[in-house]
Parts: sequence; C-alpha cells; structure tokens
Amino acid sequence: MARRATESYFSKMMMDQKTAFEELYKRHYNKVLRLCLGYVAGDQNLALDLVQEVFIKVWEHWDSFKGNSQRSTWLYRITVNTCLQQLRHHKKYQKTSIDILDKEVVVEESQNRENQFVQLYSCISKLNKENKTILLLELEGIPQQEIATIIGIQNNALRTRLNRIKSSLTKCVNNENI
Repeated sequence: MARRATESYFSKMMMDQKTAFEELYKRHYNKVLRLCLGYVAGDQNLALDLVQEVFIKVWEHWDSFKGNSQRSTWLYRITVNTCLQQLRHHKKYQKTSIDILDKEVVVEESQNRENQFVQLYSCISKLNKENKTILLLELEGIPQQEIATIIGIQNNALRTRLNRIKSSLTKCVNNENI
C-alpha cells in the first residue's frame, strides 16, 4: 500500500513538472528563439538547434532551480550560457558577416528591410558578449531589474550600459565606427 502511495506521489510530481515545463516552453519559446538568433547573427537553423538545446537543459536541470529568481530569469540565463558556449566552440559566429542568398526580390522595400536587419545583426555581432546579452534581453522586453539579475550587475549600471549600447549601435548602423 505504501509503495502505491509513493508511486502515485512521484507520478503526480512528474505530471506537475511536465505541465509547468510545457507552460514555460509555450510562454517563452519565441523569446528564446529571438535571443538565440541575435547570438548567431540570424542563422535560423543554428538558432533552432540552440533553442532545442536550451529546453533540453531546462528539462534535465529542472530540479536544480533554487527559486531565488523567477523561473524565466533562470531560463534566460541558461539561454545566454548556451549561446555563449556555442560561440566559444564556433568562433566564426563572433565575427559574422551575414551572407544573403542571391535571390531576386520582387519588392525593393523588402530588400531594403532585409538589408537593415543584416546591418543591425552585423552591428549587434560587434558588441562584446555581455553587451550583446543585455541588448537582446532588452529587445525581448525582459524587465530591466530581471536583466540586471541575469547579468549580475546593479540596475543603475544596467541603465547606463543600455544607453552606451544604444549609442554604439546608432553609430554603427550609421556606418560610423563603434
């Protein structure tokens, strides 16, 4: 009888974990994908691989979450670490220049927009790892207090860094040196 109760308890606990994981996945998948895209300069296939790796790590380490922050903060920290690990293994993405496939574009506006994204990704790839992380999390709409926690800096320092990052990107996009 005690064995059945124990099995039932663990079965319920696993279902709760599965449900919580599925909710985290549904709620944050797109943000994690965009964050990964920022690290790999828009390489969709590599970003999808990284997203898969992130969520595998989250599932495998679910029990190691200490509860000192929101689970989403923990998820973004895993995402950042996974992307940085990928960059260390594949240095070519640190100095990426995005190659656009030669295709005829029917609408010139579409090509201009794509070129703007290429320029933006190129400028983002020139940022150091920590500034890139700050920017990508900010672009995802993560609250600044949470970003500061993820990065490990004070909120005031984060605001200062964001202003400097935005200034750097503006110069870069306008073809000035950063």
